[in-house]
Amino acid sequence: MRPEVGSEFHWDPAAIATTPQSLLPRRFELFATGCGALSTLLRQLAPTGRLHVPSFFCMGVAEALSADVPITWYRHLPDGQGPRLETLRALPGDVVLAQNLFGRDRPEPWTAWTRANPGVTVVEDHSHDPFSEWARASSAPYAVASLRKTLPLPDGGLLWSPHGRALPGPVGAESPGAQLKLVAMLLKGAWLDGREVPKDDFRALQQRGEHALLGSEGPASALTATVLPLLDLAGLRAASARNAYALIAALAVRGGSWQVLSGGPAGAVPFRVQLLCESEPVRDALLAHLARHGIYAPVHWRQDRGGVWSGDEEAAELAARILTVPVDHRCGPGDVRRVAEVLGAFASLRPRDVAQTQSPGRASLTASNASAVSARTRRR
Repeated sequence: MRPEVGSEFHWDPAAIATTPQSLLPRRFELFATGCGALSTLLRQLAPTGRLHVPSFFCMGVAEALSADVPITWYRHLPDGQGPRLETLRALPGDVVLAQNLFGRDRPEPWTAWTRANPGVTVVEDHSHDPFSEWARASSAPYAVASLRKTLPLPDGGLLWSPHGRALPGPVGAESPGAQLKLVAMLLKGAWLDGREVPKDDFRALQQRGEHALLGSEGPASALTATVLPLLDLAGLRAASARNAYALIAALAVRGGSWQVLSGGPAGAVPFRVQLLCESEPVRDALLAHLARHGIYAPVHWRQDRGGVWSGDEEAAELAARILTVPVDHRCGPGDVRRVAEVLGAFASLRPRDVAQTQSPGRASLTASNASAVSARTRRR
């Protein structure tokens, strides 16, 4: 197996459970993307007010949703303190998008807020942990999860109503992007096994597929719809949790010039491991350092002050310094150790050496990777 950590999922038959135990909601609709599910739901709700979006969020998704309803922002930062509900000034007829950010938030503040504001429709976003205790025991009017962030599927946006309310269905046909993504997943699996498959070929298919898939309101692909109930959801989730906590423990021993973001309720499964670097140049140098060692870390989420952004300077500043270390269910103990060693090697560099980790060519590569990441996360 080639030593790569992160990047797009490959197709792995081992992800199918020997004895499936479904963690899926009793009733749900399955869209191609989470963003498409949200857009379709907003049209059904026809809110008379605004959509309130967390300030640390995917700006591409927020921009897409703004085509359906005016948006405004409330503060929610990845600092373990949860949403600042005093900044959420919703009125009857509004819709609020609540998120379990990086899988480390608690449901209690939202449960209390929702009960106190019956005229406001709350939609929970569980994309970072679709099968958490919170998601499975939710009392929200609606909930959504983009599945291809955590599961080895080419597409999939899960929409359900814990209240049992009527749900809109997908619109139109399957996205051709899912088929391109599936071919890329199959080729990547062969490449990881050492077959002579050009990496550029399946990377190009991944990017074309993701571009075609963006914001699709159609149904999930036949593969996703068929395989989702068969996946070992509990096993995949447990493996991701084990690897995330193992890396957090290893970094606590090694130290580093960053803050490891952690916390959450008992039983929380963090969405990988987030590092908060000293500055944006250090973060970008670390991204390049990891990529040179076959570790592809996404950024959640860049905020361009010249485009659509939250207006929350603290959220934008954190977004400029954060990266996600992609230790998920694909990693074994050896992968986690290697990631910790590569991070440790970066931490031992002198400031001058850190600056030199981005040569002009490497800086261009990093910028290209950033564009790809932005495109991949633009609409879930």
